[in-house]
Amino acid sequence: MTCREFADFIADYLSGDLAGDVCAEFDRHLCVCSNCQSYLKSYRESVKLGRRAFDDQNADLPTDIPDELVKAILAARERR
Repeated sequence: MTCREFADFIADYLSGDLAGDVCAEFDRHLCVCSNCQSYLKSYRESVKLGRRAFDDQNADLPTDIPDELVKAILAARERR
């Protein structure tokens, strides 16, 4: 496992979508690579902050957002 491979598949690693043997390789790499340990910590924090940015679903929208964009975002949320 290289640092580049770790970065390329970090989302799959965190979501549990990696096969067991590949996940084990990620875990082994994390045990020995302080750079990837830091990257993983930063990645998790970024995801957490990104989610918090949308905590207030009733917040007013800026008036200059195109209607098509708002509709696309709402449709994507419904599909989840």
